[in-house]
Amino acid sequence: MTGPVVFSVQLPGMLTTAQDSGRWSYQGKGMPVAGAMDMQSFRMGNILVGNEENAAALEITLMGPTLTVIEGEAVVVVTGAELGFRVNETPLANWTAVTVRTGDVISFSGPVSGCRAYLCVSGGFDVPLVMGSRSTYTRARVGGFEGRSLKKGDTIRCAEPPPLWSLCEGLVCPEELRPSRDPDAPLRVIPGPQEDYFTEKGLESFYGTEYTVSNSADRMGYRMEGEQIEHTGVADIISDAIPLGAVQVPGHGQPIVMLADRQTTGGYTKIGVVCSVDTAALSQRLPGAGVRFVRTTVKEAVELARDEARARDELRALRASWRSSPRDTPFAIFGARTSGEAILRVDGAEHTVSWEEIGEVE
Repeated sequence: MTGPVVFSVQLPGMLTTAQDSGRWSYQGKGMPVAGAMDMQSFRMGNILVGNEENAAALEITLMGPTLTVIEGEAVVVVTGAELGFRVNETPLANWTAVTVRTGDVISFSGPVSGCRAYLCVSGGFDVPLVMGSRSTYTRARVGGFEGRSLKKGDTIRCAEPPPLWSLCEGLVCPEELRPSRDPDAPLRVIPGPQEDYFTEKGLESFYGTEYTVSNSADRMGYRMEGEQIEHTGVADIISDAIPLGAVQVPGHGQPIVMLADRQTTGGYTKIGVVCSVDTAALSQRLPGAGVRFVRTTVKEAVELARDEARARDELRALRASWRSSPRDTPFAIFGARTSGEAILRVDGAEHTVSWEEIGEVE
């Protein structure tokens, strides 16, 4: 096998950045979290190529890049939005691990559905670790590839792939395990800490009418347009923490859902907090898409997050089963299994060798 893969950027795409699960524990120092917008799609992509869940991937927005493999070999997968994934001009399906080698060209023909896709590669993209994360926060030019999105002429390397990475080739995430990103589903909202700052009419507007994603939506937050949400008085508060999914309502009465690149604190009233499963669903909607909000509870939001964790557990189990199935691989001496024992003879001496795939270390 060859070493870690190296890509040359022929075309950068609309907005292509390295992301992982985010830069946590530094909000108190004013550093936003960043990280993948659709966290479940990102994590499941890493599982499909044999990585631990937090390995850096490329988040691709709408128009994908064109990347040439200039060195090495790897298993890759695209998850999330359908953006016309191709290798050497051959259309390939999302959620299916494929092998690329020196000379192969990865490209995207254009958006079919959704907004953000994730290109995951065995070993993950080898960008610097800054404050415990490889995520790109472009507003401060922190992390990722030189703190910015990719541009033409860049060379981006991947880290050493994990053991058994090549056995992931052909692995497919079953439909029933993939995250639902129904563009018509309402966003579930936990009532916010300043809900009492809104009139009954304001609450009825928020939960009872449809809003539209505005053209100014980005990784920091999705601004909405629709019926004005009425406050009981002023819209400003003493600044406090901004969690993922917080729905701020400034004085103009239009809601803003705060997302991955959100600021650490803010001084606008928060009518609610969109649950994490649905912030990911929102990140796949385009400007002009309709959005409805519905009340939920902390208990339901936690259960939704647990459902996603169970789906990842099932995918890891499927990966182990897939890598254990017999096939013609360089690991054939061990029967292509993820655990077992064998007798090897070296220079006339017998050696008992045992092996076992271990789980991810948190």
